[in-house]
Amino acid sequence: MTRSAVLHRSLRSHYPLAVRGEGVYVYDSDGKAYLDACGGAAVSCLGYSNEHVRKAIASQLSKISYIHSGFFTTEPMERLADELITHAAGSDDTVRQFSHIYFVSGGSEAVESAIKLARQYFLETDQPQRHLVIARQQSYHGNTIGALSVGGNMWRRQPFDPILLNAHLISPCYPYRYQVDGESAEEYGRRAANELEAKIKELGEEQVMAFIAEPVVGATLGAMTAVPGYFKRIREICDQYGVLLILDEIMCGMGRTGTLHACEQDGIVADIQTVAKGIASGYQPLGAVYVSDKITAAIEAGSGYFQHGHTYIGHALACAAGLATQQEIRNRDLLKNVKQKGLLLKDTLHDVLSEHPHVGDIRGRGLFIGIELVADKISKTPFDPALALHKKIKLRAMEQGLMCYPMGGTVDGKFGDHILLAPPFIVEEEHVQQIVEIISSVIKEVVVP
Repeated sequence: MTRSAVLHRSLRSHYPLAVRGEGVYVYDSDGKAYLDACGGAAVSCLGYSNEHVRKAIASQLSKISYIHSGFFTTEPMERLADELITHAAGSDDTVRQFSHIYFVSGGSEAVESAIKLARQYFLETDQPQRHLVIARQQSYHGNTIGALSVGGNMWRRQPFDPILLNAHLISPCYPYRYQVDGESAEEYGRRAANELEAKIKELGEEQVMAFIAEPVVGATLGAMTAVPGYFKRIREICDQYGVLLILDEIMCGMGRTGTLHACEQDGIVADIQTVAKGIASGYQPLGAVYVSDKITAAIEAGSGYFQHGHTYIGHALACAAGLATQQEIRNRDLLKNVKQKGLLLKDTLHDVLSEHPHVGDIRGRGLFIGIELVADKISKTPFDPALALHKKIKLRAMEQGLMCYPMGGTVDGKFGDHILLAPPFIVEEEHVQQIVEIISSVIKEVVVP
């Protein structure tokens, strides 16, 4: 094979050439089929070659593909914004309500925009001293400098630490490892959430701008859900100290967990919410920021201008793809399938793997499931990272025709391995059985007792 001129993610890896996608399968140039059990990276919620989305993109392409948002608005951008606001989390909440959508090209841009929005809000409201961001360890919010700065993944941060911004971290809500014996889930959740209050007081409440968190932690913690009451306490603390709550639903949102917004299951609404990935199912690069009315009202009454922007915000083709994707999810009632097949996937994994000596935890919501692997089930001791189990699992699964999303550093950025599963919303029972069959086979082969 001719040496590739592409700077791939790994210069030591060989990547099959993907030539076609159909439903939940991807086909390479040799005709081999791969069941996409991770949606790429929780992106391909509709699977591949969806006719409605393809037609919407082609129709928009015949009209206008790109126009700079500093000169014009477009029909797909306006229609998608209306669609997102109509079905926003807390849309019936008159106290805390989203009023505007800011479109970007992906998740990292969405987080950058959210941080800047938070800062500008406090400038507009005569609180320029508020500039600090608090986040959680073992979180991931993107790979730009700003987004990486507010992430808690030490492995991703370490090479760039000298040039990162100054964010402050508290513990994740990680009951598998940090809930102690005799402590109820609610007690643990309150204890974990109260770390935010302690950190705000430590930094000075007049200095803190925002707290950012994933309602269900994706790539770094493997579909880790919070215990009941945790996020309600987080919301209370943010309100008490005037701190903006930014919820990052880039990976876990837009239906992935069984509700359109993951935070719905925690009973809270953010001040700013970021989404991407599943918003357009990968048919076009697209992300978005939900902005609450109090923030847009402050900017409108003040400078009247959000001092931020990218060349491709509100791209017409991307918004057309996003609108068509959201229509498909709603019109085909796909969230019902997410709940049903998600429960089937989780239950079947438990049936097959719960007794495996190296499967420590199986967790998640909807079609967003994580499997944490441990060297010792009793002590929960992680494997030696030098074994690179997550890499071996990915390679072996690909050999068997399955795409999954294994990651290392689950516990602290260095130690720990997990497998993340996030198949398309159109997955059927036969696909669930195939996923479990291959995953269990790979685990039993690679993670030897």
